[in-house]
Amino acid sequence: MGLEHPAVLDAFAHDKRRDTLVLAMYETRPWTGDEAHILQLQEKLNAYASFILDGEMAEAFPQFVGKPVEVQLRTRHQPDPLTLGFLNQAKDQLSLQQITIETIRIDAAEEFEPAPAASSHSCGCGHGGCGS
Repeated sequence: MGLEHPAVLDAFAHDKRRDTLVLAMYETRPWTGDEAHILQLQEKLNAYASFILDGEMAEAFPQFVGKPVEVQLRTRHQPDPLTLGFLNQAKDQLSLQQITIETIRIDAAEEFEPAPAASSHSCGCGHGGCGS
């Protein structure tokens, strides 16, 4: 899991309280503005967007079609200014597709846990779903 593995869906959950689908990605490394690190974030975001927009999510989870979608970057460290700039650009682009992006600071205990108040499904199964 994590940004090093762009083809893996780190966590997927239905937040019943907000009736929103949450796709979470995790990052535990400090943000330094390193180009390779930002590229990993970009690749992971692109993979998540593809999963959502190309119909894979609808095929794997038809019961959630039409629900709002939020991508969460759950990170242990505050992103640096370059990464924040990239995230703002990504937010603008994905908002055109009705997808929101949120950055959430976590501590070590929350690492690789489903989003809070979420239930229904959480997996690291990749883009094909896990059949549950």
